[in-house]
Amino acid sequence: MACTNCGTKGCGALTVYDWLDNMLPPQQIERDNIYEVRFKSTRKGFFINHYGLELVTGDYVVVDIDRGYDVGMITMGGDLVRLQMKKKRIEPKYLSRILRLATDEDMAKLAELRAMENELLVRSRAIIRSMNYDMKLSEVEFQADGTKAIYYYTAESRIDYRELIRVLGNEFKIRIEMKQIGYRQEAAILGGVGSCGRELCCSSWLTDFKSVTTAAARYQNISVNPAKIAGQCGKLKCCLNYELDVYIEALRDIPDVRELKTETGTAYLQKTDIFKRKMWFSYGGDSNWIMLDAAEVVEYQKMNKNGVVLPSLVAAKETTNSSTDFIDVVGQSNLHEKPRPKSKTKSRGQKGKKTSSKT
Repeated sequence: MACTNCGTKGCGALTVYDWLDNMLPPQQIERDNIYEVRFKSTRKGFFINHYGLELVTGDYVVVDIDRGYDVGMITMGGDLVRLQMKKKRIEPKYLSRILRLATDEDMAKLAELRAMENELLVRSRAIIRSMNYDMKLSEVEFQADGTKAIYYYTAESRIDYRELIRVLGNEFKIRIEMKQIGYRQEAAILGGVGSCGRELCCSSWLTDFKSVTTAAARYQNISVNPAKIAGQCGKLKCCLNYELDVYIEALRDIPDVRELKTETGTAYLQKTDIFKRKMWFSYGGDSNWIMLDAAEVVEYQKMNKNGVVLPSLVAAKETTNSSTDFIDVVGQSNLHEKPRPKSKTKSRGQKGKKTSSKT
């Protein structure tokens, strides 16, 4: 069957690798197994296989919901679902049931409803503008039985939309559910391509949105430029948190220093390579940067705290390097050394060939 989201069989939005698929705990029967079902956009839910159906990941099923039914695709099964439910603190006794596998008639009806959503979205936006509501309608999602529509919207503040629901219900003769979402959720629903050239994380695999601060950019030596560190949603990019823990761990070996005092003058920190543990300093007005190891900077910083003033960073670095006990000369050669002449001796095989040609 074709995907109800993109009309193809290759839609991978918010899919997960179910490495515990069909692996049940001891003394558990298939009748009590729980599956994760994904509907349109980012909406997911957990449902219990009460009737013992033979289900696999990718099957479209009809599920029981409040005052009707809906059609979704199974995205996860087995014991991994129970781990996710434990993480989200969901009790199995409150779950709804999976009624049956979706038929061709169910999928055809769902495709007709999906085709009507765009027209419903345009007309609903016109009604919202006429009623002067300060809200942005992002998407409309039909329920598979056609009796209900979910309206996803964003707004700066809380809105009393009771009158709007009555107007929309009388206009389209369906039940209306208004669901306010954040700007990150809106970007996940609408989709798009990020500055990295890949599909947005929130619309492909990311479901849990954690808070992102500008401190994450500072830890990684990223310029705090709103135009560069903001995503499609206008908020800070979620990927700023991906490598943050690694940078924080590496920064433990980097000294917190901004300047070093020497007799030549004050040397200011210009650049830091966190993973190579290299730091570059320069004197005021000098374009030549002096590279120091983090361990050397720690030693020089201690000397400044003890009242010792270095003659200069260059002299201190030369003194440190001259204290080595040996020099590794493996693979080194003299630049002025003349190349060895090529040997004129020939192999025995070549001599034999030349002799035979003369004869």
